[in-house]
Amino acid sequence: MLAALAGAQWIRPGDLLKAQPKTSTGTTRVKIDAEQIVSRVNPMIFGQFIEHLGRCIYGGIYEEGSPLSDAQGFRKDVLEAVRRLNPPVIRWPGGNFASSYHWEDGVGPKDQRPARFDTAWFARESNRFGTDEFVEYCRRANAEPYLCINLGTGTIQEAANWVEYCNSSGDTHYANLRRKHGHAQPHNVKYWGLGNEVYGIWQAGHKSAEDYAKMALEAGKLMKWIDPSIRLIACGATPEWNTTVLGVLGPIVDFISVHFYAAGDDYYDLLASVNRAEELLKLTDSAIEVWDARRRAARPVGNIGFPTVDKRVEIAFDEWNIWYRRRDGRDRAVSNKIEEPYNLRDALWTASMIHLFQRWGDKVTMANLAQLVNVIAPIITSGKGLYLQPTFFPLELYRRESGNRVLHAWSDGPAYTYRQYGKIPYLDVCATKDDRGRLSIGVVNRDKERTHRVDFELAAIAPRSSGKIFTIDGPSVDAMNSFEKPDVVAVSSREHNGFGARFSYEFPAHSISLLQMSP
Repeated sequence: MLAALAGAQWIRPGDLLKAQPKTSTGTTRVKIDAEQIVSRVNPMIFGQFIEHLGRCIYGGIYEEGSPLSDAQGFRKDVLEAVRRLNPPVIRWPGGNFASSYHWEDGVGPKDQRPARFDTAWFARESNRFGTDEFVEYCRRANAEPYLCINLGTGTIQEAANWVEYCNSSGDTHYANLRRKHGHAQPHNVKYWGLGNEVYGIWQAGHKSAEDYAKMALEAGKLMKWIDPSIRLIACGATPEWNTTVLGVLGPIVDFISVHFYAAGDDYYDLLASVNRAEELLKLTDSAIEVWDARRRAARPVGNIGFPTVDKRVEIAFDEWNIWYRRRDGRDRAVSNKIEEPYNLRDALWTASMIHLFQRWGDKVTMANLAQLVNVIAPIITSGKGLYLQPTFFPLELYRRESGNRVLHAWSDGPAYTYRQYGKIPYLDVCATKDDRGRLSIGVVNRDKERTHRVDFELAAIAPRSSGKIFTIDGPSVDAMNSFEKPDVVAVSSREHNGFGARFSYEFPAHSISLLQMSP
């Protein structure tokens, strides 16, 4: 994970020029065509990520001996909250941690597992939570496991052995070792990351694009010789890196990754940074296009012992979040910068990032919020319980209520001027429909102070007058939840009678709304 304050794609205070909010006047006009599909949304964009950092694993999802945990050590209250998010995929063990993690340390009887020094986060790692515990947790959360191999200090044989341990049904050493550890049936792990941020000096065993691509190709070959059905994610970075890596790994990988972290105390700065995330997608997409042109030209790649990937490489946006803010919105210094105190503004940003992934749904087919519990997370725990941060609620709401097809939504209305990106609309609108034809219109009102009226015009759908409106808001953009006050920011819902082919609605300042109507 996490670029350790130095890597991935990182937006810091001052990296972006200051926004210049202007007075909001007039009404926004929105036209939605229910027959014009922009993209088909893969539910995998609602994935999550856990890493051995701080209290994400130990004291987060896993706390042996706690009265809040079950017999296996899983926190029952946390698992209940995770099930509300319903993540389709969870990535593990990292992150930076993956680049010095040796998976055999984390299997077998827990009391016999070696404790190691973790060179990623300079901490003691007990290895009491390992592969089998992770897979079991994913199954309980109804999520697919996504394992990231060690291409920093690890070997290609170690990676292949991990696939054998997890997925083989044969009578071989590592498959039998899994059986010995009490797992008769294969884990059938489908998603495998070929290393994490290997381009970065902060990474154990970091490499050039050429060296990474050579090693990742050999690891991927061995892994697919064990199980040809697995899907591989290449480590992505700059356009130059991606072009080099795809030129080598293109025949065997299904995805290339993007990482992005935003930061800053300025309200409008942060909300505009979603545009930077889209720029990264465009740059990654361009590198994929270069490789895809080669693939379609049917240039031979040689016989590598299994069917190569004969389709366009997809994008896995497998680390994204806000990290870190220097203050918590109330001018109080943050004492622990990895346990980020999120406020309503951060929830607005999160909803806009979901909108971005939805619009890019044909190309961004996986995304993983970093991270799930305690560490820059939507869920915060103590020894006595937990509370949900404001960023939890858009993740839960959009996962549960959004449709799987994004519709063309044209909008014209008030905006603020941002010198790096020009005009930024105050309202971020994304419309989806599901297989039943139900229409859901997500609207983020970025305006810090003002309600905004929208006049909607719908085409190719005649919705019922009655429907439902979900709203996420709070008393101010700085509003936060806490153990003492866990419900300052939450989701409210109400029935609404007033929808139609043409209708108007006023969206509260600094709010997220989801308007839902049926044909």
